[in-house]
Amino acid sequence: TFSQARLYLREPMATFFTILFAPLLLVLFGLIYGNAPNAMFGGRGSMDVTVPAYIGLVIVTIGLIGIPIQIATNRELGILRRYRATPLRPLTYLIADIVTDYAMCVVGVAILIVVGRLLFNVSFEGNILDVFAGFTLSALSFFALGYVLASVAPSARVAQTVGMVLTYPMMFLSGASLPLESLPTGLRQVADFIPLTYVVKLMRGLWIGDSWASLAP
Repeated sequence: TFSQARLYLREPMATFFTILFAPLLLVLFGLIYGNAPNAMFGGRGSMDVTVPAYIGLVIVTIGLIGIPIQIATNRELGILRRYRATPLRPLTYLIADIVTDYAMCVVGVAILIVVGRLLFNVSFEGNILDVFAGFTLSALSFFALGYVLASVAPSARVAQTVGMVLTYPMMFLSGASLPLESLPTGLRQVADFIPLTYVVKLMRGLWIGDSWASLAP
């Protein structure tokens, strides 16, 4: 796991998009819109709803871009085949890989929350254990999709292309980058068919203290 983490941090693009992309985006839009109470968001500020939504950005970036590229690259370079020639069990490798990706996801979300709290005084009304459970469920679900993509992609380039084609529309149509309330009715209907939409709704709901039952699709 330690070795996997070191290899992960040696990739500047992966590190940037996992740890810094969402906080920098938060700063940019926070400086533009501020965090004054807004009737559109039930009296909450723009950043109050943006921070939990951006958790989805961190998750989808790792799940559909980071994991497929990493696994497909290792397979393409013969690294996975070399592992098979050692006493290392495949399950050990998979667990280490998942733990590393999850830890990086936690770091990215933690930085996002700290930036939101310090710069924009983002409020939190939920239960921290519920939010953590929702985050974990969402992260592992998208990690699973990433492993499926990596298993069928013939090369790292294909994995990267397909991952980006899936990720960027999700980002803009799910409420992860732009609030769902600001989207036209037609696009909100499209969002109902996007997996990331339910991550955003779950995290936003748990963030303000809604129950799990009330957030069921």
